[in-house]
Amino acid sequence: MTFELKSVGGKSVLFVMAAEAEYGPFLRSRFTPLMTGVGPVEATLALTRAVAVLEAGKTLPDLVVSLGSAGSNTLEQTEIYQVGSVSYRDMDASPLGFEKGRTPFVDLPPVVDLPLRIPGIPTASLSTGANIVSGEAYHAIAADMVDMETFAVFRVCSTFGLPLIGLRGISDGKDELRHVGDWTEYLHIIDQKLAGSVDALFAGLEDGLFWF
Repeated sequence: MTFELKSVGGKSVLFVMAAEAEYGPFLRSRFTPLMTGVGPVEATLALTRAVAVLEAGKTLPDLVVSLGSAGSNTLEQTEIYQVGSVSYRDMDASPLGFEKGRTPFVDLPPVVDLPLRIPGIPTASLSTGANIVSGEAYHAIAADMVDMETFAVFRVCSTFGLPLIGLRGISDGKDELRHVGDWTEYLHIIDQKLAGSVDALFAGLEDGLFWF
């Protein structure tokens, strides 16, 4: 479990990513993330383990940043969006009378706002789940973009009282996915653009725009 807490403007930041394919040379020059693996289960396991170790050492970060790629059939491909809200599309206890997306007996709405904002980066709603979304499947999802980790990262952060920012670059969704190359084709562009968003975050931290 290799990662670093990045110190910027007197604040410590933990970056969280899912897959090495998303971690290109531009991001590598800026930070060393916690790499969780793909999907909500792996993200929960890896981040909980890491944060528990940090808590035991009294070195919890001031901020967690979840970043990587996302799919969307409406947003601009290769552009970067920050997560304005996140939902958990796998959760459906509606046969028992619970609103779809609401986890039974957990005091959270189906859609959770993430209030922190990096100036100048557009926001979009995000749906997290354990499945790859492609083609017609987008029509069943009430969110601008989809990923497989951010809601899990949010739940860990909320449990430990850690602020969270989500950043996603749109890698696919315009066409039906048929091969892993359809996902990786534009990751080199997203890597460079995500690095620019990270630079904007660093500038905001240096200027004291974020209060934790």
